[in-house]
Amino acid sequence: MHLNDWNAYRRQLVAAVGDFAKLSPDTVKGYVTLGSAGQKVGRLGNKTRELIALAAAISLRCDGCIAVHAAAAREHGATKEEISEALAVAVGINAGAAVVYSTRALDAFDDAGEA
Repeated sequence: MHLNDWNAYRRQLVAAVGDFAKLSPDTVKGYVTLGSAGQKVGRLGNKTRELIALAAAISLRCDGCIAVHAAAAREHGATKEEISEALAVAVGINAGAAVVYSTRALDAFDDAGEA
């Protein structure tokens, strides 16, 4: 069972970004420049970059990023097991961030009592 038709979504997204590029070409050009900057260094390799991108995508909750980078990870030879491991790292980081921000919320609560 698939939750979404990711291939159709990716095609729709590419078309929508193309429409946006017609309205704001410098914005999309800047985005493409940022996205491809790491490839020019070439130390990590495409597969590793896509695994990192997928981990970031779930942290940012970006369905478009998930659709694009899951397909790219597959194209660059990532296995489902490798993707699972990268996603597990992201889950751990997100949980850690929630713990850290929990301390901030408690601090804000305590501070509100001093006002």
